[in-house]
Amino acid sequence: MITGELKGRIDRIWDAFWSGGISNPLEVIEQITYLLFIRRLDDLQILAENKATRTGAPIDRPIYPEGADPRDRPYKELRWSHFKHAEPSEMFEIVGQHVFPFLRTLGGDGSTYSTHMKDARFTVPNAALLSRVVDMVDSVPMDDRDTKGDLYEYMLGKIASAGHNGQFRTPRHIIQLMVEMIGPGPDDTICDPACGTAGFLMQASEYIRRKHADAFHDPKRNRHFHHEMFHGFDFDNTMLRVGSMNMLLHGVENPVIEYRDSLAQSVSDEAEKYSVILANPPFAGSLDYESTARDLLQVVKTKKTELLFLVLFLRLLKPGGQAAVIVPDGVLFGATKAHKEIRRMLVDDHKLDGVVKLPTGVFKPYASVSTAILFFTKTNSGGTDNVWFYEMTADGFSLDDKRAPLLADGKLGPTPSKPFTESDHAKNNLPDVLARWAERKGAELKRGRSEQSFCVSRDDILAQDYDLSVNRYKEIVHEEVEYRPPLGVLADLERLEGEIQRAMSDLKAMLA
Repeated sequence: MITGELKGRIDRIWDAFWSGGISNPLEVIEQITYLLFIRRLDDLQILAENKATRTGAPIDRPIYPEGADPRDRPYKELRWSHFKHAEPSEMFEIVGQHVFPFLRTLGGDGSTYSTHMKDARFTVPNAALLSRVVDMVDSVPMDDRDTKGDLYEYMLGKIASAGHNGQFRTPRHIIQLMVEMIGPGPDDTICDPACGTAGFLMQASEYIRRKHADAFHDPKRNRHFHHEMFHGFDFDNTMLRVGSMNMLLHGVENPVIEYRDSLAQSVSDEAEKYSVILANPPFAGSLDYESTARDLLQVVKTKKTELLFLVLFLRLLKPGGQAAVIVPDGVLFGATKAHKEIRRMLVDDHKLDGVVKLPTGVFKPYASVSTAILFFTKTNSGGTDNVWFYEMTADGFSLDDKRAPLLADGKLGPTPSKPFTESDHAKNNLPDVLARWAERKGAELKRGRSEQSFCVSRDDILAQDYDLSVNRYKEIVHEEVEYRPPLGVLADLERLEGEIQRAMSDLKAMLA
């Protein structure tokens, strides 16, 4: 966990960027991301040099070659360990005029990240600010995965709190819940086709580290984790850079984070490739037919992005693969032919496992759309017997624009570290969601439909024309009220009338 002092330094640097004319928080993150990568390149070169010293063999594919760059600056002076000691004005000149042009030609460390550097732009406005940012980045212990990961998460959190580009940020505790419910394993291949800052992939990697630590002792599984397990697509180059760095700082050396317009490009080469999909795809409304992949439109004819993404997820999943995806409420009960067809596919052709209704306000302050999480398994042969529903009313944070925490840190999220009480549940439903999900094939089947969670049979869903809204099946318990006999009520009215008449007579007597 990063210290309050380091958070304070980040906050001050953020303010300095703002006062320097960079008001877009994504651009701030991007500039800091470049510097983190430049430092990593130097660390990799130092490791290679140390190995060469020990073995006596030359460095294989050095990142920084001998000689000078096209502007006659020795490559060794472009290294982090050199320019971090320079005077601010000289540092500004080295980084802006030499290091960034070098980055744009880099194929260097062989990682996914290096492929996203071809359009790297240096926009730090002045030498003093660059010197401060370099000092901050240099103070982060890069060998401590938790610290550097938490640092980056803290900065990413500022995207939402700044009120700009918040659509890229799904609340971290909601991501944690979805990952915990899916429970990915060390042999899974995980994909987020709209990855943004790679929050879902990062949380999945942390879950596997925590739950399957022994898997890293197996060289094959270790390589799978670092090079083959995590796949993310996005069509925003800034997001590709930020998402790749997020994974790198959380200890995944070479995730497959690629440029792809998921709905516009054919997925024939990716079909049935992934065992887990975790996503919160953008709900942009409608797409032009001409810009939509034909293999998606052949399944369901629609312009609605939320429906097309569901078709895409089913195409990408292997048989037996699982998905946890956030959808707008309209997917659950929309009356168009396309809406009904996608729901029919999930229920009849595959296995719809669960629907978690999220409270309105989860995505505030930048969106107030009502949403739900769908959990399903691709089977190609049906398998839906019962669908588990949960109506979440609280997620641990206020549901207004402030989204202030309602409980202490140790009681937030799906797996609280502090004792959790029934009164805490009223403010944070996530631990209960996780606990009841584990019992969906057992005790949950016996719950009544008036409770917060319950199961609905496939036959009942078919009878409601595949409607998946929780309110369609939830039973409202009416409180029994004991009514008095009518004659008793009339007697009370007669007595009250008599008292009023006597009071009026007394009043007249006093006035006379």
